[in-house]
Amino acid sequence: MSDRHGIEPRVIGPGELVARESLRHLVAAYGHAIDRRDWNLLRTLYHDDGIDDHTPYYCGPVDGYVAWLPGMMANWQATMHTAISCLFAIDGDQAQGEIAARAWHLTLDGTRQFVAWGRYADHYAQVDGVWRFAKRSFILDFAEDLPVAAGDDFGSAGVGTGSAGANDPVYARLSLFGRE
Repeated sequence: MSDRHGIEPRVIGPGELVARESLRHLVAAYGHAIDRRDWNLLRTLYHDDGIDDHTPYYCGPVDGYVAWLPGMMANWQATMHTAISCLFAIDGDQAQGEIAARAWHLTLDGTRQFVAWGRYADHYAQVDGVWRFAKRSFILDFAEDLPVAAGDDFGSAGVGTGSAGANDPVYARLSLFGRE
């Protein structure tokens, strides 16, 4: 067994840089799809035999995950899934990643916010030049359940407000993000 790690410092060539950027895009598209409730986009991010592991809530094939999500996400007025850092190990057409993440959730009544701090342990595969999730597993490191401060809007009156779905201002402001 080698003492070498796939994540240790080394020279990274142009091909691997392209792979890393493709994987970062995949990770960011996941957050966008979840937060905008774009289940069609979300499904395209996984291989047909992909697995999602959000144990204890869901663990299984991607089609079941995408079918389960609308009901679970209906519990939240708004969410924001953010990748904080991405660390990838790439071996040809296979890769693994540890994605540090923050998942913020606002209750339907707007009085509480739940924040999950954790990591995704991802397996990726590249097929026909396109990287997708082969398996995505969430690891919870810490969670917060906090009240929402009432009253002060901190000068945000009139600012475009995000929404979970097709009415989010991003679709009016970024035409290339258009939903089908």
